[in-house]
Amino acid sequence: MSAAEEVVAEGHEAVEAVPKRAMTLGTGTSLVVLAALLIAPVFVKNFIIFQMTMLLIYGLAVLALNILTGGSGQFSLGQSAFYAVGAYTTAVLMEQFNVNYALTLPISGVVCFAFGFLFGQPALRLSGVYLALATFALATAMPQLLKLNFLEHWTGGVQGLVVTKPDAPFGLPMSQDMWLYYFTLVVTLAIYIFSVNLLRSRSGRAFMAIRDNEIAASAMGVDVALYKTLAFGVSAAITGIAGSLGAIAVQFVAPDSYTITLAISLFLGMVVGGVGWLPGSIVGAAFIIFVPNIAEGISKGLSGAVFGVLLFLVIYLVPHGARQVAILGQQIAGKLRKS
Repeated sequence: MSAAEEVVAEGHEAVEAVPKRAMTLGTGTSLVVLAALLIAPVFVKNFIIFQMTMLLIYGLAVLALNILTGGSGQFSLGQSAFYAVGAYTTAVLMEQFNVNYALTLPISGVVCFAFGFLFGQPALRLSGVYLALATFALATAMPQLLKLNFLEHWTGGVQGLVVTKPDAPFGLPMSQDMWLYYFTLVVTLAIYIFSVNLLRSRSGRAFMAIRDNEIAASAMGVDVALYKTLAFGVSAAITGIAGSLGAIAVQFVAPDSYTITLAISLFLGMVVGGVGWLPGSIVGAAFIIFVPNIAEGISKGLSGAVFGVLLFLVIYLVPHGARQVAILGQQIAGKLRKS
């Protein structure tokens, strides 16, 4: 009897992999969500627009982690380091070299891709909790590295750098916040479409084969070393672009803004959104942005405890995150149509 048969015989459920068609929303739902994202800024104040912009930015960072963990099965607690590299790349290019903010995004992506790909090389020897610890060390070290004296001329050291928020081009009649929101939305949609196509491509199938069974993938001819490092590079590149957008939106970068707390928040957002389900990235981002504010509104003195209770309830009630809620909603809608 094989190991898989033994598991079934013992009555245990195997972990269900996310099918390719379940990685995205349906066409109708996608159009409704897109319409809401396009129209909403017209009816809200600038502060709400800023929060929506940060929602998209964190959604990008969570999506990047989803590609790495949900796609290739590699755990990372170091995404804050790539986010910081992207943010500082944009800040330095804009403020020190007067580079246009839009041009800094692909540069940040390339820099972070190289950083992630190179970091993935020594990480090949690690897996599971050991890989998580290695990336944890990277996230812990990054704020200190940004404070080094020989980098202070460019990074501003402990004091950080102030970033100029761009005006709307071509004299468009909209505020800086609204323009940046729509700019971020376009970038987010482009990266989301790229990510969906990536996971549906030959490389994506290789990622998921490694995630499901690394030995079997290698036996089928998949270059495990190449695709694992490629997954790290792609994830780092998208995270870096998110960091660049975050620097522009917040208008400030400083080493202590990119601590391990940010990395843990992004990992939490991935779990809440549903590991391997790309649309859940925006749900996870909403959780890490708005739930702490809700917890503080319930009790300022015990906001951390309230947040912990809310998180426990979410994980207990929907252990597979927003993906589980979406599947349940589809089932209910199907039953209603039949009746």
